[in-house]
Amino acid sequence: MLITNPLNSSALAFPILECFHIVGLAFSIGTIAIVDFSMLGIGLRSHSPAQLAKDTWLWTLGGLVVMLFSGLLLFSSDPDMYYLNWAFLIKMVFFVSAVIFHYTIHRKAVSSDVPPPNTKLVAWASLLLWAGVIFGGIFIGFIYPGLNIG
Repeated sequence: MLITNPLNSSALAFPILECFHIVGLAFSIGTIAIVDFSMLGIGLRSHSPAQLAKDTWLWTLGGLVVMLFSGLLLFSSDPDMYYLNWAFLIKMVFFVSAVIFHYTIHRKAVSSDVPPPNTKLVAWASLLLWAGVIFGGIFIGFIYPGLNIG
């Protein structure tokens, strides 16, 4: 008995799920970027980075959960295509690194009332890690299975 993935049997299932994935990405990375820009002195200057992080943590976590579960479902549509794709592998390295960084170093830098001297470095590192996730995701469609480009 062959089990088919419902994402492969409907023309709309994959694109709709991908929309959820992108919305989750927008919420999580968007709220993290707001805090990072605040740490850099850009944007919402009326609120401290600690206050912004406190106000947006639920949106960040919710976006990460939506992004993670929708991503797992998207992966299930064609696992061979994804795990043989350099862009996907790079995206996953950046994603795991960014999440670990966010819930360790970033959280510690944001939570202190007196910002540590390396706050700007932490913010830039966070933005670069999440940018790697975004660019890795964009290039998945341009790199084909078998680790070939184009």
